[in-house]
Amino acid sequence: MTARIDRSLLVIVAGVCGAIHVGKLPPALPALREALDISLVQAGFLISMVQLAGMSLGLAVGLAADSLGLRRVMVAGLTLVSLTSLAAGFTHDAVILLALRGIEGLGFLLAITPGPSLIRRIVPADQLDARMGAWAAYMPVATALALLVGPPWIATWGWPAWWWLTGALSAALAIALWRVLPADPAAASRAPSAWQARLGETLRAPGPWLVAAAFAVYSAQWLSVVGFLPSIYAQAGLAPGWTGLATSVAAGINMVGTIGAGRLLQRGASPQRLLQTGYAVMALASVFMYAPVWPAGGLAVAGPFVAVLLFSSFGGLVPGTLFAQAVRVAPSAGTVSTTVGWMQQWSSLGQFVGPPVVAWVATRTGGWSFSWVVMAGCAVTGLVLARTLGRLHMQRLASTS
Repeated sequence: MTARIDRSLLVIVAGVCGAIHVGKLPPALPALREALDISLVQAGFLISMVQLAGMSLGLAVGLAADSLGLRRVMVAGLTLVSLTSLAAGFTHDAVILLALRGIEGLGFLLAITPGPSLIRRIVPADQLDARMGAWAAYMPVATALALLVGPPWIATWGWPAWWWLTGALSAALAIALWRVLPADPAAASRAPSAWQARLGETLRAPGPWLVAAAFAVYSAQWLSVVGFLPSIYAQAGLAPGWTGLATSVAAGINMVGTIGAGRLLQRGASPQRLLQTGYAVMALASVFMYAPVWPAGGLAVAGPFVAVLLFSSFGGLVPGTLFAQAVRVAPSAGTVSTTVGWMQQWSSLGQFVGPPVVAWVATRTGGWSFSWVVMAGCAVTGLVLARTLGRLHMQRLASTS
């Protein structure tokens, strides 16, 4: 049993190493903007460009993982982000860096999509919800590490060395996965029509659509907030060391919600209630983060920071619940990665659109005061989707009872 649990933890760590390539850019934005002379909107696209592959190829990668082998695809993804990151450290051209971010996004997608299916294969059924909650923390853990380690590393050795470090970490995890995880079992069918059957089965079911859309409106909010926090703090005059620490705490506290969601689901909590709580707190907290509601003085700094912590920690209930639901709403065991790929595709769409929209609103309004409108709109949409997903959950329970 211990070996099996250790393997699932290794998969989670590999997910963190894949996701650190998304989180490594926000702490580097001030240095990149100075070195490459890029605008705020261009910075938004640099943040979101890594999601381009996921936005267009998430479903295809999920199908590939179910067909070609989960371990094989995850190792290939880690290898690709490693090579791309190492290469990007040698360029100082914004256009080339943007293109490499797009390729890096494909590697990230390959590294992340097989994770839930691998964990489902490794752990006993009674531990699945808890492990899915832990898996859902891969993004906040990676972002927190990047924001904590990135600023002092960049200040000492420069942003190219930061790219090289993250590339080396991913290479190490690719080797570890290949050595420790068992070989992929032979595919049940290699017929050309097999992937078409899985595709049709997935897209005809309502569950994959609901978890995908729900993840999109969550990810659009979360990356928009965390992605620009270092820049917001830098503009406020916060020292680089404190900027990284404050933002890493804001990102890392998200894992409280993701892990908590898995534990609560394992104890019988309602997925609908968890989702609705997450979205509602995100909407309310965004008002106190951005709207000019705080008086001048200490509260003007402390109040928004507390709101960020609430936004991130309660928001973590959403991915923790959605990953656990994704492995259940998949139409069959052979479509779990396909369902996760579809969810990842919509998540990437949210992350691709969110930061540029928030940057555009901030540019048009002369500051961040109206960013809460974007967040609240996404959260309200999430509340509607959570209610629909809750009805589907109850129907599924009724059909199995």
